[in-house]
Amino acid sequence: MRFYIRDARPEDAPALTWLNKVAMGYEYPEDKTAEKLALLLNDGRNKILIAELEGSVVGYLHLVDYDVLYGEHLKNIMGIAVNPAYQRRGIGKSLLTAAENWAKKQGAAGIRLVSGESRTGAHAFYRSLGYQGNKMQLNLKKAL
Repeated sequence: MRFYIRDARPEDAPALTWLNKVAMGYEYPEDKTAEKLALLLNDGRNKILIAELEGSVVGYLHLVDYDVLYGEHLKNIMGIAVNPAYQRRGIGKSLLTAAENWAKKQGAAGIRLVSGESRTGAHAFYRSLGYQGNKMQLNLKKAL
């Protein structure tokens, strides 16, 4: 299986909408995904990597700057998704490796990610690649 990693393009919105739904369980309209994608691709703080196989998007990873007053500059993984039919074939690992290489070139001290408490398979995957956790957090939101 020969896939490659590339930067996202606006025309990837339909595939990203589908991946968000089937791989992560997020229902978000394609038109709004396209708007967000265009915004993120042009703001200079975000990097979206695509895994492509035979002309089809089979995975993606989204990073953004993460800066706080109490730590070094990091890149924050906002999402990583691989088509379930192509999981366990090295796509997620390749996306993370590409993200790490890019983050290092950008001067980041590391990469941060948050993973849902119930995603124990994902946790094992991240740990196998050297990611370590030190706390559990509660994620709170307030609609405005």
